Amino acid sequence: MQERGRIARAAGAVSGATLISRVLGYARDMVLAFYFGATGLSDTFFVAFRIPNLLRELFAEGSISSAFIPVLTEYQSRDEMESRYLVRVALTFFTMSAGAVTLLGIIFAPQIVSLIAPGFLSLPAKFDLTVKLTRVMFPFLLFISMAALLMGALNTRRVFFVPAVAPAMLNISVIASVIGLASVLAEPVMAVAIGVTLGGFLQFAFQGPAFLREGYSMRPALAPGHPGLRKMLALLLPVTLGMAVAQINIVVSSVLASFMQGGSITYLFYSMRLVQFPIGVFGVAMGMAVLPSLSRHAINGDFKSLRGDFSFALRLLFFISIPAMAGLIALREPIVNLLFERGAFDHRATLGTAEALMYYSVGVWAFVGVRVLTPTFYSMQDTRAPVKSAVVALVANVLLSLALMGPLKHSGLALANSLSSMLNFVLLFYLLRKRLGHLEGRRILSTFARVAAASALMGLAAWWAVRGEVWAGPGHTSLKAGWLFAVIAAAVCLYALLCRALKCEELDFVMDMLREKFRKKEK
Repeated sequence: MQERGRIARAAGAVSGATLISRVLGYARDMVLAFYFGATGLSDTFFVAFRIPNLLRELFAEGSISSAFIPVLTEYQSRDEMESRYLVRVALTFFTMSAGAVTLLGIIFAPQIVSLIAPGFLSLPAKFDLTVKLTRVMFPFLLFISMAALLMGALNTRRVFFVPAVAPAMLNISVIASVIGLASVLAEPVMAVAIGVTLGGFLQFAFQGPAFLREGYSMRPALAPGHPGLRKMLALLLPVTLGMAVAQINIVVSSVLASFMQGGSITYLFYSMRLVQFPIGVFGVAMGMAVLPSLSRHAINGDFKSLRGDFSFALRLLFFISIPAMAGLIALREPIVNLLFERGAFDHRATLGTAEALMYYSVGVWAFVGVRVLTPTFYSMQDTRAPVKSAVVALVANVLLSLALMGPLKHSGLALANSLSSMLNFVLLFYLLRKRLGHLEGRRILSTFARVAAASALMGLAAWWAVRGEVWAGPGHTSLKAGWLFAVIAAAVCLYALLCRALKCEELDFVMDMLREKFRKKEK
């Protein structure tokens, strides 16, 4: 129970920090929507931004940390000095490697854009602008790789808040760049690209002081034959493939959406940004918090504790994320209207984004569940299972996208993404059960059913509460914000009461944690 308390507190710290970053991210999106709307111009940026955004998901919230943490935890349990040296070796190697890839990305930007947006080839001006934006943003890879290594090293020391809040630097940088530079540049959208690259550097630099305080060093150490680095690299490629499935699915959606009417890519981008709120605040946070603990259990051969902590993390994640899913579905149009419908972003764009949001939202429980399942495999240094599952899910997404894009347009691409993620979750759970045996499946299913029932009732009540013509156009921002906040607060209270009536044990755990925290504050 003590370890579960640590996991929950760590997840809470990461969630709080991620919440700050996500709120700033929505402020960034509001600024972009105001300046660029949902047009062909905004599509050029969002296609170019797919590349650094993909890299952020894979590196800042993905593969480097997932490959690094289990190996570094193993070294820390044996030799503290050698573990510090391994950090220097890894930082040197990945900085050099990412620098080389960045240079290649700048050189071959036209070929990259051709792959991710082939529909732009028939529009030379649109294609050329996308290439320029891609070249300006590609150095983001270098900075985000360095930032990811610092994050992994800090997480093994149970330092979670600083690495989790670091992505806020990206959002602050983009907002400042757009407001300060868009009006003076010949191509205003270039201000966003400048902000992205600067934000990547700031994300790395922000973690530097905490990294040094923990006794680590940034002094280069060139040792490509180090056994720890070799072990990390052996994990890295399959880890990247396993965690990349969600982002590759999004790229597939961009490729197909580039053949649709203008604005389709933007609808998918903004709706996925909203879905990424529960994924980032809950799923990524829990994955980051649980990985060091699971790695320690695996190193010690304590698979009973590993199974118990996995079950606890997944149940707690469902308890929090499923009502968030129901809320996004019920309140989709008011949320998009309030956040984005102003300036160049009209009501047509609101409806297109809200429709995609509904279809993305049905897969939230699977998106976040995969974020706990994959670190569980990585904690045991098993990378094959996530890759197998990812390949099957990727193929399913392509086939479903082709089948659904005709009748449902851009929303069909969103639904295909959700369905393939559900398949990924089911396959990973099955493979983990084969590996570990008993996973408290009935207990997990019981939690899922209870919170799903409570969330459905809560969602219906929230949907009923926001009906009205006020959401059919822009304006009345204060009124809308106050009403939406009140509805969300009431929905949370209703959900808690329904969970109490359904005897959800996760509610008791959360309430006990809150009571303990308040008692400490009173002292």
